[in-house]
Amino acid sequence: MSRIKISLPEQFSFTANIPIRITDLNYGNHVGNDAVLSIIHEARMQFLSHNAYTELNCGGVGLIMSDVGIEFKKEIFYGDVLAVQIAAVHFSSVGFDLFYRLLNKENIVVAHAKTGMICYDYSRKKMAHVPDEVKEKLSAK
Repeated sequence: MSRIKISLPEQFSFTANIPIRITDLNYGNHVGNDAVLSIIHEARMQFLSHNAYTELNCGGVGLIMSDVGIEFKKEIFYGDVLAVQIAAVHFSSVGFDLFYRLLNKENIVVAHAKTGMICYDYSRKKMAHVPDEVKEKLSAK
């Protein structure tokens, strides 16, 4: 069986600290896969906010997630505060990739993730071009 392998960029431009809630745990008493998706969503919102953007207004366009991949490395437990590092790379005319490296309180990598983000005009229900300012701001090292 083939496994997802996410090749991370060398540098990350932002870190969000996300505490693990008791509701993030599953019946195995560790963080569930659905919670990891929520955690990277929260980190993405903090990354965008740090750059004065939202998913509905990112330089005048919206953002929509086109794909996601998560590579689990270690269990994550209640009490951990994850450092979620984010890098925006692979810009095209209509989108870009966000890569995430999740580290626990011992600074051990617990997961890698990638989301494909597409610029979207919600009023026209069509893809939109990545604004130049967005590319410059989000890809800044």
